[in-house]
Amino acid sequence: MARGEVAITKRLKISKAQQLTMLAVLGASLVVGIAFSLMIYLLRVIIFNAEVLAAKDESIVNYSKTIANTGVCKKPANGKVYSADEIKKCDPNNLSVDSVEGSLRYNVLVNMAGNKNLESVGRSSVSECYTTAGNKRTYSELKTKYDEAENDDDKAYYLAVIKMCSALRVIPDALPAQKNEEALMSSLNQIFLLSGWEPESLSPSGSISSAAVAGLGTIPVSLSIKAGVEKTMKVLTNVESSIREFAISTARIEWSGGAGIELRAQATAYYTQESEIKEQTKTISASRSRRKR
Repeated sequence: MARGEVAITKRLKISKAQQLTMLAVLGASLVVGIAFSLMIYLLRVIIFNAEVLAAKDESIVNYSKTIANTGVCKKPANGKVYSADEIKKCDPNNLSVDSVEGSLRYNVLVNMAGNKNLESVGRSSVSECYTTAGNKRTYSELKTKYDEAENDDDKAYYLAVIKMCSALRVIPDALPAQKNEEALMSSLNQIFLLSGWEPESLSPSGSISSAAVAGLGTIPVSLSIKAGVEKTMKVLTNVESSIREFAISTARIEWSGGAGIELRAQATAYYTQESEIKEQTKTISASRSRRKR
């Protein structure tokens, strides 16, 4: 074999070896690339599932807090979240109020309803608030009847009586739960009649201003009194003593001759706006670009 042919044969062998090496490197790179891509994909899946589970746990904790804070169930045994069995066994109608201390239900039916100062404001026009002997039924007596009631109808009855006859009834009288202009005018007319003065007409009027406290609604009221000084002062005293708040913002007094004066005032009455628990929806996206939006 000639020297030239030997050299060509060696070159061909080297070239073939290089090709095999390159193919092996290419194959290894392809395997590594696929493995790396799969690893990234699995990491994203793990991260996404972890975020979903974290959001689910957060929702469960928030729902449990809401249930515990309202007092419809006893606090969870683990102090954090309710189990399925605890939710299933929860029966608000047969749950003692004393067992949910610190909840909204406890604060309303025990702390507020049993407030001695508010309870002293009697309601003589409701017969359910008095015994057959004419004695006022106390909160302690009504609460005992409520706790000892053996069926839902009796519990509902005594709960309604507690609302009417205990300190709780003062709250809607002082701060109604809805905007009722007719009831407001009726209350104001009753104040005028107790003062011995009868207005010619009554109607809500004036500019509406927002309340300084969140959750309060306002009703504008215009007061116009034309009477003697003594009677006018009696009307103002009874307005000031009313359980319902009438915040006078502006007032104008004019002498009408002799002992008569004319009072014109702009006042504001309040009511509580509707409040509710709002559910929130949280969207978790596997895409990083959507997650940033």
